[in-house]
Amino acid sequence: MATWNSTLLQDSASPLMEQLTFFHNHALMILFMITALVGYLMSTLFFNSYNYRFLLEGQMIEIIWTILPAVTLIFIALPSLRLLYLLDEINNPLISIKTIGHQWYWSYEYSDFANFEFDSYMIPTNEMKINNFRLLDVDNRTILPYNSQIRMMITSADVIHSWTIPALSVKMDATPGRLNQISFLINGAGLLFGQCSENCGANHSFMPITIESISPNYFIKWMSKMTM
Repeated sequence: MATWNSTLLQDSASPLMEQLTFFHNHALMILFMITALVGYLMSTLFFNSYNYRFLLEGQMIEIIWTILPAVTLIFIALPSLRLLYLLDEINNPLISIKTIGHQWYWSYEYSDFANFEFDSYMIPTNEMKINNFRLLDVDNRTILPYNSQIRMMITSADVIHSWTIPALSVKMDATPGRLNQISFLINGAGLLFGQCSENCGANHSFMPITIESISPNYFIKWMSKMTM
């Protein structure tokens, strides 16, 4: 059961991730129908005795097996293109945060709030508490408000990293000398985990990302306390 669960997508925590999950299921159902149809047709070839050695052409069947794949591709392409444009759209953000990848930790700058910044390191195993998540929890979590449009500006100070939160459908490379940006909205309160998804060195798998989503009112109180 654990192996089967590990092959599934994470529970969505943003509207875009919900749309990605719907499209994944939509495409998977089409592929299942095609596989079942082709499997049935192949099985009939082994057990029927139909043969016609003077058959030279079949225009009708050629028209059918040309039109059907074209229609199938349209049913896949239209929602795919719509989702691609939605993922690329940058809405007017309420908050802009800059994150910088280092070997092997992340730095965050809340430049909208008096240049408040901090580093985020993975909690070592010997310092973990009972409620921490091994290899995923950090000493300074990234606090963000839910139901707010957030723009994350991402860069790197040394090598190429990748800031990734699967539950938010967020994955953006952190490239030295380049400032990339991505936009997302969190549905509700909770903890969201991610890791660097680029092979950035020996400790590549030990620079996790932890987002703590809280209400906008509590976020304002937290930010006021941190910038005092």
